[in-house]
Amino acid sequence: MSAQTPSCQLLERDAFSKDPDFASFWAIAPPDDPWLLSAAAGVVSADQALHERFAAQSTPVVSPLDEATEAKLRGGTIHAVVLFWPKALRLGGWWLDWLNQTLPDGTPVAVVGEHQGGIRRVPKWLAERGLECDKRDGARRCSVFVTQTRAPDALPAERLASQAWERFTARDMQMVSHPGVFGHGKVDEGTTLLLDTLEGALGDTPLKVLDVGCGDGIISAWLARQGHNVSAVDVNHFAVEACRRTLAENGADGCVLASDVYSALGDERFDLIISNPPFHQEREIDYGAAGRLIAEASGHLTKGGKLVLVANAFLPYAVPLERAFGTFDVLADNRRFKVYRACIARYALF
Repeated sequence: MSAQTPSCQLLERDAFSKDPDFASFWAIAPPDDPWLLSAAAGVVSADQALHERFAAQSTPVVSPLDEATEAKLRGGTIHAVVLFWPKALRLGGWWLDWLNQTLPDGTPVAVVGEHQGGIRRVPKWLAERGLECDKRDGARRCSVFVTQTRAPDALPAERLASQAWERFTARDMQMVSHPGVFGHGKVDEGTTLLLDTLEGALGDTPLKVLDVGCGDGIISAWLARQGHNVSAVDVNHFAVEACRRTLAENGADGCVLASDVYSALGDERFDLIISNPPFHQEREIDYGAAGRLIAEASGHLTKGGKLVLVANAFLPYAVPLERAFGTFDVLADNRRFKVYRACIARYALF
């Protein structure tokens, strides 16, 4: 199948595809492009949706946070990698450091990405790590640079990927975050409005709550501190680990799973599903996850259970909420964000 995303379309060109160094490559942090199903020998990704997609096609796929991954990749089974440069530049730097630490010295590395996503800064990022590079190709407002991994013991300590986890304080809680996690290092305005709206509104009865798209875990930790029974899911493996660390930092309990919306939950049901859902896929607006969050919520809510979500005021969530629930309420609106509440029954738990 032909490539669909600009970065993959660039790689599909003869200038790259005929390079013997990359005759068999693993895709690192790739987009969801069907061309990779046949082009890539394997995938390293922190995206659970991609894990499920590639695994269904029997393509080897591993997570960078899986302890077994590093040992597997050091075994010399990977001859070359292609890193798809993310829009979060610090996450791109993390991937470079991780590749240098994980792969054998001298492994060919291609770094590809869109100009508007910062790919033209890659030579500087590589130079800071003592890595030389050549520009191999450019088209469709994308560029690809080629370099090689550098011996892990030559990297300065401050570059070690293990130091990427950051801590900050929010709402009297200790938070743990990682580059690439939504709201990295701070609390966004929508989440603040959501928590302010729910302050004192949930009552004293402990609820079984699901936090969808948990990010660094601020909503989960806040709910656990209120005495609720918390489960949390996120498609991003970095977010899953960040949420687990945030809960631990605050002495809170909770079950945190990597899940493409509800994919890991089976038929489990909750009194409350709460979310600040994503609507971007890299730089493109994508309502897919939020649409499934709303459309499939009733299958995971108890009788009288609620879906509460916060979203940018311009996002068109009224239609899917009405379609899924028949009616909904706007609990808060500061003109930039709205907090919505919908119920599958006529009475409310709060």
